[in-house]
Amino acid sequence: MSAPAAPQHRPADPASASPSSAPAPAARAAATPKSALDWRIRFGVLSVIWGFSFLLIKVGTEGYAPMQVSLGRVLSGALVLGAALLVRREPLPRGLRTWGHLAVAAVLLNALPFTLFAYSELAIPSSLAGICNATSPLWGMALSLVALSEDRPTRRRVAGLGLGFLGVLTVLGAWQGFAGVDPAGTAMALLAAFCYPVGWIYVRRTLTGTPGSPLALTAGQLALATAQLAVVTPFVTGAPAGFPLWPTLAVLALGALGTGLALQMQYGLVTEVGPTTAQMVTYFIPVIATAAGVLLLDERVGWNTPVGALVVLAGAALTQSRGRARAA
Repeated sequence: MSAPAAPQHRPADPASASPSSAPAPAARAAATPKSALDWRIRFGVLSVIWGFSFLLIKVGTEGYAPMQVSLGRVLSGALVLGAALLVRREPLPRGLRTWGHLAVAAVLLNALPFTLFAYSELAIPSSLAGICNATSPLWGMALSLVALSEDRPTRRRVAGLGLGFLGVLTVLGAWQGFAGVDPAGTAMALLAAFCYPVGWIYVRRTLTGTPGSPLALTAGQLALATAQLAVVTPFVTGAPAGFPLWPTLAVLALGALGTGLALQMQYGLVTEVGPTTAQMVTYFIPVIATAAGVLLLDERVGWNTPVGALVVLAGAALTQSRGRARAA
């Protein structure tokens, strides 16, 4: 559920800056050796890891304050990527300008959305948080039409935006006056999803062409996010009273797997099969998040939740489709 700071290829649209995203084009990528494991297996594993992230957040908040969950997450993720850099003998990025932009990216793509999701799950089910995360492609498309001159609106994309937000209203049960839905928790989850495309656009505008591999730049970004949360967290909450087993394991898995290992897997997929195929993982995350919440956390969902989620995903897919090019 982390957005890389410096991916190598341009995805089909800016929505890809979500946890499930294909990386955005911020820097030249180092050559990545092809994995011996078939890409379809890695795709499935990545979908499961990111789909279970929302369950892990929920379990983590049972023992820790939301900001502590976010801090533990970025710290363990940074350690995993730092270890990968040592193994590959790659240096961290250089230059004050690069680190300044990475600091902003760390806020927009890690510290802020991770914290918002953690706070949101104090009030809403993990399955709803996962569905809210699926709106990132919709926010991304809407923003790109304003912020990125090369992205032009088409009837297909506008229809996708409308369909996607209709799906959001279906998930929230708008015809019932949003009864049974915590408005603050849902708003925080939607705002977290909105942060990803904002950060993606910022990265695209400021870090495109920056020297360094995606791994190095993302490791630097997570290190900065760790520093940011380490400074802020003591002012918001006290030290944890203890280290309960399951919440601790959930936070460590959330960072090491979902924010560390998963990013490396995503880089490999983008290199091997391209960003368009790799970013299809986006469509599996809410399905897995909902199934995990229902089966393992005994969360209850009405008929409108899966139906609305399918409509959201259909809208997101429509915004990313390019249609057939016109003959010259």
